[in-house]
Amino acid sequence: MRALTLTAAMLALAACNRERAPPSTPAGVAAATTIDFADVANYAAPTLPAYFDETVAALDNNPASNPVDDRVATLGRVLFHDLRLSTNNRASCASCHQQRFGFTDPMRFSNGISTAGTTDFHAMRLGNLRYWQPGTMFWDRRAADVEAQASQPLHALVEMGWGGPAGGIDALTRKMAATAYYPDLFAWAFGNATISEPRIQQALAQFVRAMVSRDSRWDAGYARVFSPTAANRALDVDLPDFTPEENRGRHLFMADVDQGGAGCAACHRPPTFALAADARSNGLDAGETRLFKAPSLRSVGLTGPYMHDGRFATLAEVVDFYASGARDGPALDPRLRHGSEPRRLDLDAADRAALVAFLKTLDDPALTTDPRFGDPFRR
Repeated sequence: MRALTLTAAMLALAACNRERAPPSTPAGVAAATTIDFADVANYAAPTLPAYFDETVAALDNNPASNPVDDRVATLGRVLFHDLRLSTNNRASCASCHQQRFGFTDPMRFSNGISTAGTTDFHAMRLGNLRYWQPGTMFWDRRAADVEAQASQPLHALVEMGWGGPAGGIDALTRKMAATAYYPDLFAWAFGNATISEPRIQQALAQFVRAMVSRDSRWDAGYARVFSPTAANRALDVDLPDFTPEENRGRHLFMADVDQGGAGCAACHRPPTFALAADARSNGLDAGETRLFKAPSLRSVGLTGPYMHDGRFATLAEVVDFYASGARDGPALDPRLRHGSEPRRLDLDAADRAALVAFLKTLDDPALTTDPRFGDPFRR
């Protein structure tokens, strides 16, 4: 009896182990990509610095309806890099948001399915996109959230091309269903092979929100001085690994104007360097009424151009604009006003160079090389 009981227990344990065994990667997925179903990358639970605490968590725009799941985010990685998501297999999300440049494009305006047409706006950097409240997306904030934004390029005639006569999302999902990899990937991520626009949105949004930038030279220095109880969380303390010029730029960035600084941090909030929730527009053009959204400044030094229309080629030009070029208008942010006039920062050449030097310390080489966000296709 005891032997029978032991045998039954061993059989039950073996059955349990079989149920828990990692799934094998389907042949179609393995042939097209490097995705390994038995070795899933960690997107849902990244290790974050101590200063990414509750003050940062409060800015997270990830909705409760779309919590990050490693499998779904992995599907998002495939979608993000897949040229087949365009009508003529020439463009992907990654074509305009290139990892090595901080997920932006060195071109002023991006090509999509044809070199004959370009986008209307410059491609935005994607690092720390999740830490923007209220969560609206695009330069003009026209999309309610990352999910709503994720599939708009698919419909755009210039970008992925599925609008109008191309047949829309139905034509795209039929094309995806005919591949050897998407039915298995969707079944793995969602429990069944149904391919739909809401699922595409969920997966892309999870993947993009996982692009958390936290490994710049500024992070390395700030980690050594950070204290949650220090004045201003020790943001305006000299960093030990910085040059005198970089620390001067850091002070100008962090300190308010009335404290001898340039007040940049009032809108570009450390440690994420994403835009403040109540930020308005920055006075690029006289009479501006639109409220623009800027991306996080992480990896801003990797490539220009800058602003929604890419009008500035270099960071030096950006700093020069804030020093002398801001224009008045109904949408101008109050922090960029001095009385009734636009604020023009009194910065000499050395201070302008110091600000540029500091901004380059925000470049994140880890995010730009992290294989979790790289191209998974076997080209």
